[in-house]
Amino acid sequence: MRQSDGTVVLTGATGFIGSHVLRALVDPGELGDGGPVPRVRALARSVPEGDGRVEWVRGDLTDPDAVRGLCEGARTVVHLASYVGGDERRCEAVNVEGARLVMEEAARAGVGRVVHLSTAAVYGSGPHRGVAVDGVPAEPVSAVSRTRLAGEAYARWAEAVVLRPGIVLGAGDRWVVPALSELVERVPAEWDGGRALLTVVDAADLGRLIAAVAVGARSVPPGVYHAGHPDPVRIGDLLAELAAQGVLPPRPDADWPLPVCLERLRAVPGRVSERQFTLAAEDHWYLAEELWKLTGRPPGPGPLARLVDSAAWYRAHLGSTGSA
Repeated sequence: MRQSDGTVVLTGATGFIGSHVLRALVDPGELGDGGPVPRVRALARSVPEGDGRVEWVRGDLTDPDAVRGLCEGARTVVHLASYVGGDERRCEAVNVEGARLVMEEAARAGVGRVVHLSTAAVYGSGPHRGVAVDGVPAEPVSAVSRTRLAGEAYARWAEAVVLRPGIVLGAGDRWVVPALSELVERVPAEWDGGRALLTVVDAADLGRLIAAVAVGARSVPPGVYHAGHPDPVRIGDLLAELAAQGVLPPRPDADWPLPVCLERLRAVPGRVSERQFTLAAEDHWYLAEELWKLTGRPPGPGPLARLVDSAAWYRAHLGSTGSA
């Protein structure tokens, strides 16, 4: 049985990961534990129509008046909202001040469980190989990752479960696979043999994991956890599976060492940066078994096997050849 059918406050419910978490919370059977479906109170700037399963609260995360009273009577707060664009002021407003407002409100309301979504990007540039939580210093190199690390400080103060996913794939992904689509066009070869190992998770599996942390029978101690599939994925295997599903073009026969790949990348301009390329072409994997064990949730067959479920969504948004 889940711990409680009490109210879960959810931010970011209309976003990529948040929509999967919301589904896991409100659809009977998603968690597969037979527990009651919790009441969900979701803060959103734009309220969807016709969803009676959710108590929608219209408001902006950065508005203290919108957040005030949001957590009243709630047993759990799941804070997923973030800003991942290039506006540094917006990063600060949403990822730092928004987190502060939510965490202070959760503490004021005496909420028993708090979950906060961060990112493994707070570790900065790699390569990273089999890194435990905080096994390397946090050295964020972008405004997004810097402010999300700053937001973590408020979550830790509120004794939250802080989650750091790596790459997240699935329906609603408007960054990872679109970026890979651009990169395979700019660097049309295997990247250093496709050997790089990455921490990846399917968005639906991540949604169920976050929901289990929020309402599951097993209480997860406050702290920071990596939130990915326990088995790292080779970038070559990921690109090959995306090609097999008709999402990206077929893999080329050429195999270029990383310095040659970087030279080609610099010679062919695009939106994706060199650093972002190295996040996929070099090892970036993190030990991620603990959270699955603590929640008692099986991690599932892995993100490559799950791509068959999201391939149609990707094809519809990228086109059959993977061009954005």
